[in-house]
Amino acid sequence: MAVLGLVPAIVIPLGVPFYVALCTRIMIFAIAAISLDLIVGYGGMNSMGHAAFLGIGAYSVGIFSAYGIDNGFIQFGIAMLASALIAAFIGIISLRTSGIHFIMITLAFGQMLYFLMVSINSFGGDDGLTIAKSSIFFLLDLRSPVTLYYCCFAVLVLVLWIMNRLIGSRFGMALRGLKSNQARMVAIGLSPFRYKLAAFVLSGTICGIAGALLANEDLFISPASMHWARSAEILMIVIVGGAGSLLGAVLGAAAYVSLEYFLSGFTEHWQIILGLILLLVILFRQQGLYGLLLVRTRSTRNA
Repeated sequence: MAVLGLVPAIVIPLGVPFYVALCTRIMIFAIAAISLDLIVGYGGMNSMGHAAFLGIGAYSVGIFSAYGIDNGFIQFGIAMLASALIAAFIGIISLRTSGIHFIMITLAFGQMLYFLMVSINSFGGDDGLTIAKSSIFFLLDLRSPVTLYYCCFAVLVLVLWIMNRLIGSRFGMALRGLKSNQARMVAIGLSPFRYKLAAFVLSGTICGIAGALLANEDLFISPASMHWARSAEILMIVIVGGAGSLLGAVLGAAAYVSLEYFLSGFTEHWQIILGLILLLVILFRQQGLYGLLLVRTRSTRNA
């Protein structure tokens, strides 16, 4: 996190400001991955429709901008509220299922929202929507790459702090207990539905914030951000980084976004290489990059 905080001060004097944009994108996807990791890594709820919340947050910025409203407090507030409400609706229905059925029903809801935005021509339909103005928070204009960078950095630090406190709380312990042995948790008097729904809504809300930041980073939004393939990418980031670890989501986002950029420079079939890397991680390092970091740390201490 200290390295991320110093990136603009290092790369801009060196004349390579592109890395500010690259790290901004890494932090945005890290926030989205942290939100998914809450329900996947800690709650055992494998969702394949999480990109819907990313799109809701992004469209909240794009639609208000199209009507000349660039107040960031309004845009981000609506992004969080809309994501929370839709997450509550989806969660109330989806959480009555489990396993493969939960995966399929979240996928179905995600695709429903995707095709809904494709069908609304007023907001660009399948062609997407160009965002004329970035969000403004009083004197902070996210049009500036450095301002947007530190806004994403602040949100990432805040989300990590909140999640760390949440996971260590009684709520977090109950959520992990439900993942480990739901029948036993029910036997001691816990209500699985309420805990899982609360986690699902919080997860969707945080992903909505990531979507609003992504809209400011791209200044463009299309239904593609809500497609199931985007949900698979976020899930891939969680797996590569190490499910059930907050730092793992950041490491996974850094690895995925960096590999996407550098591999795409060599070949247009870069996803084949990325798929091979994911396969190797699943087969030989199921704890992901975070697990590898723990092994290296322990080896250094023992030495």
